[in-house]
Amino acid sequence: MVKKFSQQRDLLESERSFRLLVEGVADYALYMLDPTGIITSWNIGGERIKGYSSEEIVGQHFSRFYTETDRANGKPARALGIARDKGRYEEEGWRVRKDGSFFWASVVIDPIYEDDQLIGFAKITRDITERRDAQIKLEAMQKQLAESQKFDALGQLTGGVAHDFNNLLMIISGSLHILKKSGTEDAKLDRAISAIETATRRGAALTSQLLTFARRQSVNPQAIDFAERIASIREVLDAGIGSSVHLAFDVARDLWPIRTDASELETALLNLVINARDAMPDGGTVTISARNVVMDETLLAGEFVAIDVADTGLGIPSDVVDKIFEPFFTTKPIGKGTGLGLSQVHGFAHQAGGTVKVASELGKGTAFTILLPRGTDAPVRDTTEAMAFRGSGTVLLVEDNPDVAVVSIGLLEQLGYRVHRVPDAEAALRELEHNGVDFVFTDIVMPGKMDGLSLAHHLRQIRPGLPILLATGYSEAAADVRGDFPILRKPYEIHELSEAIAKLPR
Repeated sequence: MVKKFSQQRDLLESERSFRLLVEGVADYALYMLDPTGIITSWNIGGERIKGYSSEEIVGQHFSRFYTETDRANGKPARALGIARDKGRYEEEGWRVRKDGSFFWASVVIDPIYEDDQLIGFAKITRDITERRDAQIKLEAMQKQLAESQKFDALGQLTGGVAHDFNNLLMIISGSLHILKKSGTEDAKLDRAISAIETATRRGAALTSQLLTFARRQSVNPQAIDFAERIASIREVLDAGIGSSVHLAFDVARDLWPIRTDASELETALLNLVINARDAMPDGGTVTISARNVVMDETLLAGEFVAIDVADTGLGIPSDVVDKIFEPFFTTKPIGKGTGLGLSQVHGFAHQAGGTVKVASELGKGTAFTILLPRGTDAPVRDTTEAMAFRGSGTVLLVEDNPDVAVVSIGLLEQLGYRVHRVPDAEAALRELEHNGVDFVFTDIVMPGKMDGLSLAHHLRQIRPGLPILLATGYSEAAADVRGDFPILRKPYEIHELSEAIAKLPR
C-alpha cells in the first residue's frame, strides 16, 4: 500500500512538473484541443504569440486563429482530419492574432489516444515570421546574384568582341564618309554606299544595346532635369508612337534632378514608348510620369526618381514577364523587333545605380518603372550652339589600330585640324615633351603599361589645362571614368566628333 501511494505521488509530481514546464514555455504556443477542436489548455507562449489570455481562449474553437479564407475553405477541419488519419499534421501558413495582425506560423498537430480512443489533439505553434522574411530576402539576393552572374557572363562574351567589332564599324563608317565626300555619279554605287551606311548604323545600335544590357556601356553621367529632357525629345517620342496613340505626361513639379547618362535615358524612354505602342494595336494612351521616391529596400535604398511609362494595352502574360529583359527574347513577329529594347532598359537602369520594375495585367495594360538615383549637382543644360563644321589647331591622336587611325585622321582633317598620331601612351608623353597640341584624342584600349584612361589621368596632373577626349567601342576601364572625362563612343560620325570637340573645356 505504501509503495502504491508513493507511485501515485511520484506520478502526480511528474504531471505537475510537466504542466509547469509546458505552461512556462514562452517561445511556443503549446495547447490541447478536444476531438472537435475546442481549446482545453493554454500556455504563456500562446498568450505571447497570439495575444489571448487563458481565460479568453480556453473553451473557444481553434479555428479563430485561421484567416477568413482558410476558415471558409474548411482548412481547420481538414488539419484535424489529417492529424487523425495520418498520425500528424505539419504546415506553415498565415495565422491571425487577437489584434487582427497576421504572422507566419509553423504548426504541428498530433492526435492523443487513450485506450485506442481519440481524446484530443496536442498542438504546437511557432511564430517564424522573421525567419520567413529573412528567407525571402535571401532568395531575392540569390536571384539577383544569379541574374548578375548571367549578365556578367554575357558581358564577358560581348566585351570580348565589341571593341574589335566597333573598330571595324568605325573603319567602315569613316571610309563611307570619305567616299560620300568625294562624290560619285554612279547611281548604283550611291545606293550601295547608302545601304552599307544603314547597315553600319544598325550594327552600331545593336552593339550599343548589347553593351548596355551587359552594363559594359561607356557612359557620361550628369545631373539632368527630367522635365527639360522630355521637352527636348518630345518630337522624337511623338514620331515613335504614331498617330493612333495618345502620349500624356505627368511630371511632378518638385522633381529632383537625375544623375545618369542623358543619351542612354533617351534611348530607354524611346524603347519603352515603342513597346507600349506595339502593345496597343487598336490605339490607346501612353503616360510618362515621374515622381520622387525614397527607397528602403535591402537591395535598393536612398533617394530616387521613379519614371513610369504606362500603357492601356494588351498586357503581358505571367509566364512571359520573367523573360522580357533577356536579350533577343521577343514576342513580336520575325523582322518586327530585335529583342534588345527592354534589355537596354534593364542594363541602363542597373548601370546607372537603379533598377527597373514591371507591373502588368492582361487586358488592362503594362507599367514599367525606372528608378534612377537623385542627382546632387545642378542639372546640366546644353547651351552649346550649332557646331561649326570647321575647327583649327593641332590634335594629338593616340590610336594603336592603324586602320582606325587612318579614318580618324581623315575626319579630323576634314574638320580643319592638324593631326599628330602616335600608337600608345608612352609615345604620346614623348610627343608632348617636344610639341605643343591643342587637345588630346585618345582611345581607351591600348597596348602597353598605360591605357588611354591612365594617360588621361596622368596628363590631368602634369598638364591640368590640356583638353582630353576619350574614345571607346567597349572598355571595362570606361566604367571608372565616372564623368571625369568626356567619352566619344565608336563608331562615331563626323558631326558627333565635331560636337564632342566643341564641348571640350578650353
